[in-house]
Amino acid sequence: MATPTQPDQSPIAGQVLLYSNPEPLDPVRHANLGMIASDRPYGFARKQHFVPIQVGEFSQAAINYPIVFAGEDYSPIAIMGLQGGENLYIAEDGAFRVGAYAPAFIRRYPFVGARDDSAQRVVICIDRSFALWTETNPTVKLFENGQPTDFTKSCIDFCQQFDQDRAITESFCKLLRDLDILETKQTSYTPRLADGGVGDPVLIAEYYAVSEEKLKALPGEKVVELAQNGALAAIYAHLMSLNGWDRIILESAARQTPAAIGLNTPG
Repeated sequence: MATPTQPDQSPIAGQVLLYSNPEPLDPVRHANLGMIASDRPYGFARKQHFVPIQVGEFSQAAINYPIVFAGEDYSPIAIMGLQGGENLYIAEDGAFRVGAYAPAFIRRYPFVGARDDSAQRVVICIDRSFALWTETNPTVKLFENGQPTDFTKSCIDFCQQFDQDRAITESFCKLLRDLDILETKQTSYTPRLADGGVGDPVLIAEYYAVSEEKLKALPGEKVVELAQNGALAAIYAHLMSLNGWDRIILESAARQTPAAIGLNTPG
């Protein structure tokens, strides 16, 4: 599995996963721009096999996806497929699997908050490569009479809330690092052979996860503190989510023979 990038570098100062042509939202440049309404708008992520996820989403996302930590900052990501180009939850036509939780990172698109380092402020950008943009009879417009529409205002609010949640997530990840309760884990797949036997285990992913042994070894007062600040619930949601690897592997295997892939090489 491809090594994930940092989930939210500024489009002005860097790159953002899934955003290929971001530009600042502007009432003049985008005066006639709007979106075509669609119940299948997620085609932009249909080949993305993992997405960043916020700690506040763990309990909902854990039902559908393994939640693991990756990269130098141990950022949490939700696993949506086993290898690049595979997303088990988004169909080729852009439909999201009925009943599955759609991570906020995906729901935020094509809007994103970006840090403008030169002006020391955050600006809202849109990805102009989004297939549902149009300047001809859009279902919803971005601006009316030079002012953001209610739709645009709601998207801006969502981006602002997303950035607040991201700060909380970063604090949560720092807490896990400070407690030293993360460890390297691996997930493997043992294929069945045509003769009914089993083959050699195939490495599917290597990642970081909370160590249950280290968690149990924490002092009682620290565990109480984690329970009171909500971190313990998030930790257990993460641990429970790891049971979802079997489901992901079986579904991927039903579509194709999974190859050995490495989510991240810790260290």
